[in-house]
Amino acid sequence: MFGYRVPAPDEAMLISGGRRGLGGAPFRVVTGHGKFVLPIFRKTRFLTLSMCESEVVETCVTRQGIALTVRAVIAFKVGNDTESIVNAGQRFLSDQDQMSVLTGRIFAGHLRSIIGSMTVEEIVTERQKLATEVLDTSKSEMAKIGLHVDSLQIQSIDDGDTGYIDAMSAPHKAAIQRQAQIAQAQATQAAAEAEQEAARKQAEYARQTAVVQAQYSAEVDRAQAQAAQAGPLAQAHAQQEVLDAQTELAERAAQLRQQQLVAEVVKPAEADAERIRVLAMAEAERMKIQAEAAASYDRVALDRMLIDQLPQIVKEAATGLSGANVNVLNGADGLGEIAAGLVGQGLTILDSVRRNLGAPEDGPGGEGGTDGTDGTDGTQQRTNGRVEIE
Repeated sequence: MFGYRVPAPDEAMLISGGRRGLGGAPFRVVTGHGKFVLPIFRKTRFLTLSMCESEVVETCVTRQGIALTVRAVIAFKVGNDTESIVNAGQRFLSDQDQMSVLTGRIFAGHLRSIIGSMTVEEIVTERQKLATEVLDTSKSEMAKIGLHVDSLQIQSIDDGDTGYIDAMSAPHKAAIQRQAQIAQAQATQAAAEAEQEAARKQAEYARQTAVVQAQYSAEVDRAQAQAAQAGPLAQAHAQQEVLDAQTELAERAAQLRQQQLVAEVVKPAEADAERIRVLAMAEAERMKIQAEAAASYDRVALDRMLIDQLPQIVKEAATGLSGANVNVLNGADGLGEIAAGLVGQGLTILDSVRRNLGAPEDGPGGEGGTDGTDGTDGTQQRTNGRVEIE
């Protein structure tokens, strides 16, 4: 539409002519929306609000007197507020490229000032600290000209041919090299150990494979041998079963024959032997009874015979006294004692005959009679009486 102007999103539209802007500025600032501008009575200009860049390469001297060449990059832009736009528009609207030149100069001065208060070691190891200090010191100056710094990056620090930075880094380089060598040695050792472990695993795998193959071969050989022996073994088992059956049949036949022999020979023989034994025992018992009866009868008969012969024996004994010289010292008592002695002698003879025939003794006397006869040739003496026989 005629007379209607709209700034770009990264621009500020400055309208001069007519009434003044904020704070007595010679123009009004329009951002983010359009505005009707009278073509003849108003003039419109645009100020960029986009990001700008300025590169600084400055030789600075440190607190140690060592010259360093510092390269830095500054990122800045015009502030978004109306005051910053007014300040930047009044300074750079006709030549906006001067913003980068002026910003570089401002930062170069602050960079020299700050590096002059630091050592090389601080500058090299604390670059962020250096950038922060430069930003802090330049912030107020940049705000006066309507610029806002977004960042400051120290790209490089070079000491030229002095070799100070290299010398400073030598111990670290040596330590790093030593660590690198150690790491390399460790890596080499780890690689060697890995190779050895791999070799051991391969050897173990080969051994296991050989063992498995040997076992498989042994199983195959054993199976083949078993298969080859299956026929003979089956035949041998069959023959063994036949032999076992024949042996069992023979044992049963022998047992049957033994039972038959026992029934036919042993049992009858045992029965005959038992019968003979019983008969023999009965015969023996009979003969014993007969013998005892006969012995009892013989003793009774012998005793009776001896009793019957006793008077004759006494008589015969008395006959021996017919020619003897008898002196009777005590009269009738002496004659009685003589008669008693004759009777006792007869009894003694009777006992002797019984013993010789195996008859038991009937009286308490022993050999030689009951009256002290010593078995002499007929001469008897009695000392306890008053009779003497010569």
